[in-house]
Amino acid sequence: MTRRSTLGTSLGAVAMALTAAGAGVATYATAVERNAFRVRNEVLPVLDPGARPLTVLHIADLHMAPWQRAKQDWVRSLVHLEPDLVVNTGDNIGHAEGLSGVKRALEPFKGIPGVFVHGSNDYFAPVVKNPLRYLTGPSKSRERSPELDIAPLDEFFEGELGWLSLDNTARAMTINGSNIEFFGTADAHRGWDRLDRLAREIDEMRENVGWQHDAMKPETVRIAVTHAPYQRVLNSFVTQGADLIFAGHTHGGQVCVPGVGALVTNCDLPRSLASGLTVWRHARGASYLNVSAGIGTSIYAPVRFACPPEAVLLTLTPADIGYS
Repeated sequence: MTRRSTLGTSLGAVAMALTAAGAGVATYATAVERNAFRVRNEVLPVLDPGARPLTVLHIADLHMAPWQRAKQDWVRSLVHLEPDLVVNTGDNIGHAEGLSGVKRALEPFKGIPGVFVHGSNDYFAPVVKNPLRYLTGPSKSRERSPELDIAPLDEFFEGELGWLSLDNTARAMTINGSNIEFFGTADAHRGWDRLDRLAREIDEMRENVGWQHDAMKPETVRIAVTHAPYQRVLNSFVTQGADLIFAGHTHGGQVCVPGVGALVTNCDLPRSLASGLTVWRHARGASYLNVSAGIGTSIYAPVRFACPPEAVLLTLTPADIGYS
């Protein structure tokens, strides 16, 4: 055998090995990790000293299709965590008929207080896209996506589950003895956030909230909610005094490189903050920021690597208890 033929054989073997490895990774990412659902647990000391702990279940990016029974069953099982509050940060729908799956997944949470904002996928059905576009920056709406009727989803959330919409508005409630202000935006990825309007809504809510004249009231906890964590939104939330911000949209990068992390966030959030609990600072203020890696994926890009799907359970504790 000549040196040239030996080299050719070696290169061929390397190519075959790389192809096999790539096929193995693709199989793992689509068949295993995409369905390796997990719960991330966090503890935050943001409540008034002496307050009862408050558990918050963060659900993000279901991207639900009607046939995804395993995902639906897993989400249903989360009710056994006994959350005091559910925060849903949008992109629930992943198929034109996805509402049936969303209902099946979330119906056990009826009667548990909740708040929600929408992502654009709650308004538009998914279409086939070139996934490599995501590597060049935040995705844009180049394709014409079929419009969905948002009313049935809102009717389910508000009418059946009893959850409150935070799309460019502010609400308030008392849970477990803690007074909580909520405010949020519609999907900033589509430019639907209205931060000027939100500021007015927050002022109005604070003027009319029932506990404003209670001299013995506990310190108010301020929770902000958005789908896509664009920096302009996070900065506005910090300015409004948010103690804790919830967001989704990023899918944690969805395909990550071990040791490197997320390659993209699909917004202007730094890649290092693509998922997890961190602190967002703006001017002289700061807020805890919880970005969920989300539960689903597009049906046209059903893959996750080094970024398993997650729900997040945050236990809010009194500020006199140390963070761990």
